[in-house]
Amino acid sequence: MTDSYAPPQERPLGQAIGRGLRTKCPNCGKGKLLHSYLKVNDSCSECGEDFSHQRADDGPAYLTILLVGHVLGFALHILYVQFRPEPLTLALVLTAVTVSASLFLLPRMKGLVVAYQWAKRMHGF
Repeated sequence: MTDSYAPPQERPLGQAIGRGLRTKCPNCGKGKLLHSYLKVNDSCSECGEDFSHQRADDGPAYLTILLVGHVLGFALHILYVQFRPEPLTLALVLTAVTVSASLFLLPRMKGLVVAYQWAKRMHGF
């Protein structure tokens, strides 16, 4: 009796994550991963990799909040201790930075989560 099972080919995690952070296909790095702000394409337009089974759920939002919250917490402390701006000025500036950083990071974190799932063959990959 011979065992004809061959393990699936390993996928490079670092390369996939780098491509996911650029919102590109984790397989080829050429096709777009997202077709609107946060909507994942069903498949890659370049290599045909199927993304229809992908489920990122709340992971990207959690990672975005984690990163932005930590950076802005330190920024709030440093700005207040060093410069002592007016409270309204500080609130307005940090609100603008928080919203901008969150909107910038959210699709990249979604790409990271999808690329990680793809590299680890999770959720139907």
